[in-house]
Amino acid sequence: MILTVPANPMRPRQPDDHFTAEAQAARALGFTVAVVDHDALAGGGDARRAVAPVQGPGTAVYRGWMLRSEQYATFVEALAERGVVLRTDGAQYRRAHELPGWYAALAPVTPPSVWTTGAERADFDRARAALGAGPAVLRDYSKSMKHHWDEAAYIPDLADGAAAWRVARRFLELREDDFVGGFVLRRFEHFTSAEVRTWWVDGECVLIGPHPDSPDAAATAEVDLASVAPLIAGLGLPFVTVDLALRADGVWRVVELGDGQVSDRPSTVAPQGLIAALFTRDR
Repeated sequence: MILTVPANPMRPRQPDDHFTAEAQAARALGFTVAVVDHDALAGGGDARRAVAPVQGPGTAVYRGWMLRSEQYATFVEALAERGVVLRTDGAQYRRAHELPGWYAALAPVTPPSVWTTGAERADFDRARAALGAGPAVLRDYSKSMKHHWDEAAYIPDLADGAAAWRVARRFLELREDDFVGGFVLRRFEHFTSAEVRTWWVDGECVLIGPHPDSPDAAATAEVDLASVAPLIAGLGLPFVTVDLALRADGVWRVVELGDGQVSDRPSTVAPQGLIAALFTRDR
């Protein structure tokens, strides 16, 4: 097993500082660690050169910065030429990384959602009408701008087309070239807890902890996974994170599903626990 992580831009043979602890944990468990040039992968550079430090044959897991689905597919191909197989293939990454890929499977346990293909006003208005009047949260296929809540995420009432479009335009301004796929409108639900990040390997929850936005949140042992576990297992994805929050009526709801390779680990979650859970299942 091989852990691949982004290289440090200043010291290209060393892991990026953000992933050094996980690299050290993997080495301590006896696994190989290899660095890749994330900037080249994300910027359309030479993918073969970006993965040159990775020696095969072997099976690999990536822990690093986010890649667009098409960039990840190129990453998969470049590693395959070196005899290295990423446990998550390109199609699986897209299914986890982009909301339209996982929404249907998790529709019973996540806020109702509609989306567009592209960023045209007419398509946005059709999606707005399909979801219906009331408050909503805006995002694209892979990311929200929740840290710009009032200006680029929260829409108080979809019935107000002009106000909704102002939020959408601001979202586009902030996302710029990082905009992925189309607009996603999600029905707003009132949550009463901090988000909880759960980690799943081959459909089984292996770790429960806080979300990176609230790393010091209270213990999360009370999270009820009974309703979501069979749905997540049914997706057939090798490594994902699922963020949940407690709705005002006492029901745990899925806020987000993401590919675990590019999901951030909160500083309060020990890297050893994550790496052990991720890698030792395949021994």
